[in-house]
Amino acid sequence: MSIFNLSSFKMNPKADERYVIKGEKYRITVLTEQMLRLEYSENGVFEDRATRLAFNRAFDTPAFDSYTENGILHVKTKHLHLRYNAEEFSEHGLQIFVDGTGDWRYGAKPNTLGGTVRTLDTINGATPLGDGLLSARQSFTTLDDSQTIAIGEDGWPVPVTGDRIDLYFFGYGRDYEKCISDFYKLSAPVPLLPRYALGNWWSRYHAYTDGEYRELMDKFESKDIPFSVAVIDMDWHITKTPDPVKYGSGWTGYTWNRELFPDPADFLADLHRRGLKTTLNLHPRDGIRAYEDTYAALCEYLGREADGKQIEFDAADRSFMDGYFKTVLNKLEGEGVDFWWIDWQQKGGYSIPGYDVLWMLNHCHYTDSTRRGERGLLFSRYAGPGSHRYPTGFSGDTHVTWESLAFQPYFTATAANLGYCWWSHDIGGHMDGYHDNELQTRWVQFGVFSPINRLHSTANPFNSKEPWKYGECEGIITDYLRLRHRLIPYTYTMMHRGHTDGIPMFRPMYHKYSRDGAAFSVKNQYLFGDLIVAPITEACDKQSCLASAEVWLPAGNYIDFFSGRIYSGNRKMKVYRRIEDIPVFAKAGSIVPLAEADGNSTENPKALEIRIFGGDNGTFTMIEDNGKSGDALDCARTSFDFAYGTESRLTFTPEACEGVPAERDYKFSFVAFTRPKAVTANVNGTTHALDYTYDERRRTVLAEIKGIKTGDKVIVTLTGDGELPENEVRDTAYELLEKAQCMYNQKTQLLATTTKNTPVHSRVQELLTLKANASLVSAMIELLCAK
Repeated sequence: MSIFNLSSFKMNPKADERYVIKGEKYRITVLTEQMLRLEYSENGVFEDRATRLAFNRAFDTPAFDSYTENGILHVKTKHLHLRYNAEEFSEHGLQIFVDGTGDWRYGAKPNTLGGTVRTLDTINGATPLGDGLLSARQSFTTLDDSQTIAIGEDGWPVPVTGDRIDLYFFGYGRDYEKCISDFYKLSAPVPLLPRYALGNWWSRYHAYTDGEYRELMDKFESKDIPFSVAVIDMDWHITKTPDPVKYGSGWTGYTWNRELFPDPADFLADLHRRGLKTTLNLHPRDGIRAYEDTYAALCEYLGREADGKQIEFDAADRSFMDGYFKTVLNKLEGEGVDFWWIDWQQKGGYSIPGYDVLWMLNHCHYTDSTRRGERGLLFSRYAGPGSHRYPTGFSGDTHVTWESLAFQPYFTATAANLGYCWWSHDIGGHMDGYHDNELQTRWVQFGVFSPINRLHSTANPFNSKEPWKYGECEGIITDYLRLRHRLIPYTYTMMHRGHTDGIPMFRPMYHKYSRDGAAFSVKNQYLFGDLIVAPITEACDKQSCLASAEVWLPAGNYIDFFSGRIYSGNRKMKVYRRIEDIPVFAKAGSIVPLAEADGNSTENPKALEIRIFGGDNGTFTMIEDNGKSGDALDCARTSFDFAYGTESRLTFTPEACEGVPAERDYKFSFVAFTRPKAVTANVNGTTHALDYTYDERRRTVLAEIKGIKTGDKVIVTLTGDGELPENEVRDTAYELLEKAQCMYNQKTQLLATTTKNTPVHSRVQELLTLKANASLVSAMIELLCAK
């Protein structure tokens, strides 16, 4: 049965008995040196099936000691020491020491760095978050799997009943990356998404007609604005029921509204021809009513008479759920629907206590979407720990306000503390609020550097997210939407890394820099792959036309992704940006592959830009495959290796794989370099000089090679002085000041002082004495003190 297909998950839920210490009513399982499973059951029955939290308990467990002394059971690993009196779990009877410090006692609630919540529906600004797996104040956290859902060998989920305790103890201290990686081993890795999911998604709650939607897609194409997913909200189906008294509202529906979409199959085929995948909105709560096209087929499947009575939605009824998918949803998929948007907000929907309907929907939809052997995908709300197995997450209907935008970077990154890393927000906000060109631009900038970039809005004629509705910001928004598609070679590789290595693509700074207290102080800054991003979430100052973000850079040198400006790290600072820019930093030696534009396509590109950031050696292994099959091993891994020096060399050999072009053109952008003496290319042993240009402002060398085939051995060499250049100051300062809305004399004073031929500290001191706009003064100081 399709919805019980678990082949996409490698489940091994039963622990090796060698790593189990068991008594009459208790069972303790050593999973890792830092993770234990603690069970207590009055009837001595313990759970060995997979559960909503744990799919795998067969770990490669390290050595440990267990012994009883004076009636106390001791279990010791390299990091943990458990003491237990073998009675019902209690505060005084069960405790665990982590690395010889800080003991946990049963019942204690750890103080965590936060996790996530089920939804942001109707939230304006911030909201409290649930607990995560990481703590800054304590060396431990726990997850309770006592009231759970188990998955049998036949794949059907059932509630676990009985008086039992099933607790997982994580004693990882500040080893955050190991904690998250081991959690993925326990709960299953984050699945690979289809490649198209990493492009831009278009969504709007609006009763589009077939023609209106196609005209909109035509306009996007004419303006070269790429999208890869078309999200059709609930008006795709009948929303005005034939008899409201008999049938109720049309919130739930499965029959195309033929007045709006006369030929659904042709409409969906046209979207596919344009390079767009399609998802449709579902509110399943009201079941299948007699006017639905699929009513008779489902009745037949269930062996009941098609007597006009409503078929209730029941997530606990195995026959209903299987028939629901086979006769209703799979039929619509046959017409061209690619995946489903599950908009579940209601209570009820089950006939047996203990079911979480949202979790059931997520589990069944995701497993069903893999039935053809391809990668699964759904779009639904978060349903608790373990939900990372069912990407992507719909965060709900937020307000269109600066307060909502300001919360989303922190909210999105913090979810990685539970391994949840594929949130999709209503970029631009959903409802209420106000029209603000700058707000929309900043939200899109964040969206481009977020897990899923989905533009969306509510049913209001004035609230829609087409870039041309935002006046002077149209070009900026358009450029960022194009950048999102250009970033796919990078984000796709980071997605693969998350799947295989357990490193979320989007995570807080303290995941990687857990020993540095400053990493905890920049809540809205995060790692996007290995790039550091600090979105602008406040309006520009009216005089300077600049907005700021607080940034912490770890030790080392960093280069602004857009301007090429070099920053020295190991410090915290405010950085200032115009509406066109946001702070994105690449560490010296970083390599970022970018696709050359190709409409809506998210396929492996025919041409690449390889962006290399100077100042250090670096390597990047770009992963490519056919973008849809489930096997993470069947892929091309092209390593770009960079050695920095007086003769800086970039070496690579493109690998072949299904879906990867046999021949490509390559552009190379060497950012933060002095003007080279020469640039050469060696292809398969033959060396020739390359023509190049040098961008003085961005300190960037630009060159290209055409017609590189898979298997070619390529070395690009820059001969120079092997030193980082000085940052350009005069032209950048002039450009910032030119756009400022302030007194001309202020501008000339600021420019003259900033560009004086005096030591930097003298110029900084003089700038601080000027009676000028504070953010302009700070922006000038940033230019001078960046490096």
